[in-house]
Amino acid sequence: MAPAVSTAALIEDDPWDMPELQDTGVKWADLDTKGKILRVLTIAAKLILLLGLLYMFVCSLDILSSAFQLVGGKAAGDIFQENTVLSNPLAGLVIGMLVTLLVQSSSTSSSIVVTMVSSGLLEVSTAVPIIMGTNIGTSVTNTFVAMTQVGDRNKFRRAFAGATVHDFFNWLSVLVLLPLEVATGYLVKLTDLIVKSFNIQSGENAPALLNVITDPLTQSIIELDETVISGIAVGDPEAKNKSLIKVWCQTASNTTIQNVTASNCSNFPCWELKNFKTTPIFIDTDNTTIIMLTETKQADTGQVAVVINKIMNTDFPFPFAWLTGYIAIVVGAGMTFIVQSSSVFTSAITPLVGIGVIKLERAYPLSLGSNIGTTTTAILAAMASPVEKLGNSLQIALVHLFFNLSGIVLWYPIPFTRLPIRMAKALGQLTAQYRWFSGFYIIACFFAFPLLVFGLSLAGWQVLVGVLVPIVAVLIFVIIVNILQKHKPQWLPSVLRSWDFLPQWAHSLEPWDRVVTIMAARCCCCCKCCNVTEEDEETGTQENKDNEIEMYDKPTISVEIKEAKKTSDSCEILKATSL
Repeated sequence: MAPAVSTAALIEDDPWDMPELQDTGVKWADLDTKGKILRVLTIAAKLILLLGLLYMFVCSLDILSSAFQLVGGKAAGDIFQENTVLSNPLAGLVIGMLVTLLVQSSSTSSSIVVTMVSSGLLEVSTAVPIIMGTNIGTSVTNTFVAMTQVGDRNKFRRAFAGATVHDFFNWLSVLVLLPLEVATGYLVKLTDLIVKSFNIQSGENAPALLNVITDPLTQSIIELDETVISGIAVGDPEAKNKSLIKVWCQTASNTTIQNVTASNCSNFPCWELKNFKTTPIFIDTDNTTIIMLTETKQADTGQVAVVINKIMNTDFPFPFAWLTGYIAIVVGAGMTFIVQSSSVFTSAITPLVGIGVIKLERAYPLSLGSNIGTTTTAILAAMASPVEKLGNSLQIALVHLFFNLSGIVLWYPIPFTRLPIRMAKALGQLTAQYRWFSGFYIIACFFAFPLLVFGLSLAGWQVLVGVLVPIVAVLIFVIIVNILQKHKPQWLPSVLRSWDFLPQWAHSLEPWDRVVTIMAARCCCCCKCCNVTEEDEETGTQENKDNEIEMYDKPTISVEIKEAKKTSDSCEILKATSL
């Protein structure tokens, strides 16, 4: 009789399977009275500690966002001031993306755009590509958050896919809707009809929500005046000489009803405010409303991972299962509206996807909802503008809303069109195998490519088209061939049924992986050799000062010298091998 062969080895595990989460604690029914009281107190203490840590985390990231604005805020204003460059749609897209990356806040960059539109420096049609660029720039935050799980291959695969599904949605939406907008102007026309069809009056200041509880702490550490950035963007020459840090001492509550300058400091550099009532959350200077928002990254799941897993990944019963995704979109929009930042919400769910609490298929509609929720703040801010400037401000805010709604219509209702999920899974699988590729992806997509497009746009649209069109044509050809190789290879000529006719470095990452591995090994070896050499020099100098004879007689010194020599020799061997 032939020996029995197990089929377990023939079944490959799906790398995207969710890990089984189990509650390993003692059941409530098995606890005595003392144990139950202790568990309740422990849970309450953990919840209080969790809320406190989350509060400190949000405040720290608010301060970090302020630091980015302090470092790059004036540069962002200078970039937005280049109106001749902004007339190029691709250049406007890249500028919106780069400025959002520079200040790490889409709310800041979109507020500058709203300011320029309401002041007449930018047409609504010119500002549309910039708004699209801010949508892309804000998605880099959760991609950075995914890098924190690079130590575990499976977690990193899921986390990076959960982060980049948002990236791919924004990129694909721009690739389709930006040419459509340039050709037809449908977003401008649609929002113009909506604005004209309603008699919308100017409202009060938009609610601060999360800022109400974070501002007392963060503003006691640092408070920025974003009107300086807006002033530079609109061409105010005095704004360049002003500090972004708002320095003033609140010793009394002053209320003025005339256009006068009020100072509230003594023996201290003072920032002057006009037409203010006590300490404003929204700063109204020259009838321009600027809002300072916070950006955060991630939240801890704690011991409720099992509950979240059941709630978030459970579908409605048939025949209403298709509604589950749309409910997730509403939840994502609502949560983003509460925290006033899409980066807060998407960066919070990224680690949850990594540890297997939320499925990628469920994280996708949540991210789409966050794109909707982040536009509501801009709409509220626009409605707080003066009546004479309300139309343009509200129109550009609605452009942002309908751009995201159009993207959802393109890439969600039909399962076949949910390309961002498949693309994110492919990239997650690739980065799990070659983890260095994640850094290359971030640098290439969010820095190198935008800077290349921006540089070509400065040279003129002829140069831009002449360089980008061949690159785009080659990329489209490669994508089509890859699809046919996988599904319909018989449709291709024999030479194109595989990429083996090309050098290996041109169709595989394996040679590049060897290069990166060797470079990393050489770098680590050089650092180790330098450290050993420095330690030997310090040891030898100290021994020479204490006793020159003992330096040669002590056996421990000779052993250290031999070990150092061995390390140096091994480094030389590794260098020769790598060459």
